[in-house]
Amino acid sequence: MADVAGKERRIVVTVDESEESRHALSWCLENVISSNSKDTLLLLYVQPPRAVYTAMDGSGYLFSADIMATMEKYSNDVAQSVIEKAKRMCQDVKVETRVEHGDARDVICQMVEKLNADMLVMGSHGYGLIKRAFLGSVSNHCAQNVKCPVLIVKKPKSPSDASN
Repeated sequence: MADVAGKERRIVVTVDESEESRHALSWCLENVISSNSKDTLLLLYVQPPRAVYTAMDGSGYLFSADIMATMEKYSNDVAQSVIEKAKRMCQDVKVETRVEHGDARDVICQMVEKLNADMLVMGSHGYGLIKRAFLGSVSNHCAQNVKCPVLIVKKPKSPSDASN
C-alpha cells in the first residue's frame, strides 16, 4: 500500500508474546513503513477475556480477591512488557498503543474499524490444518471480516528459508 501523496496511513499491527508477532512487526517496519512517511503504527495487544470464577460455576474454584488481583496484575504486566518491547523496535516511527480485553478475533476486527485503519498487519502462528480447525485462526477470521487490506506475515521456518 503506497504512501499516496503524503497521506498518513494508520497501520494496525497486532502484537503478543510470540516470535511470529515480533517477526511480523519487524517485517512491517522494513517493508511497509518508509522512513520519510507520515504513517502511524497502532500497536494492538489483546488480553484474553478476564476469567470470572464463582462458587456456582461447577469448576470447584473460588479465588480470593487477592489472587484475582495478582492474576490481573500479572496479565497487565505481560501486556505492558509486550507493548514496550514492540515500541523499542519502532524507532523513528510514529507509534500509538492500545491494550484491549476480549476474544482476539472480535477485538481486532472492532479496533481496526474503530481506529479507521488503512491496513492490518498480523503474524501467523503457522498452525496446521488440525490445530486451526480446533483453535480457529485469528488471522483468517480477521482477513475475512475487516474492511481494510490485511497483511499476514509468516515467519520463515529456518534461516535458510529467510532468503527465499
